[in-house]
Amino acid sequence: MRNMMGMMKKAQEVQSRIQALQDEMASARFSASVASDAVTVTVNGKGQLQAVKIAPDALATNDSGMLEDLILLASNRACEDANTAMKAQMADITGGLDLPPGMNLPF
Repeated sequence: MRNMMGMMKKAQEVQSRIQALQDEMASARFSASVASDAVTVTVNGKGQLQAVKIAPDALATNDSGMLEDLILLASNRACEDANTAMKAQMADITGGLDLPPGMNLPF
């Protein structure tokens, strides 16, 4: 019975640390730039878009398709950086154990 209580306490500690990590990641910022800083995108740790910066030279090309592609590329890279940081932090909390399927945090 003591062993079960100890496991429950440990699970609560892990849950508390995961919640703190999620809160921390919500305020963290991850930026990615593409095409010599023509486009820079910033997301938070939840993958939510926070800022988009477009260099004047990129606007001067009048190639909307290229600009759209650069925005997508920078967004994907910033989200990937956020996801990588979250996975690294989660590995510290969980001792390297993978989460069960469907528990991909934070997004």
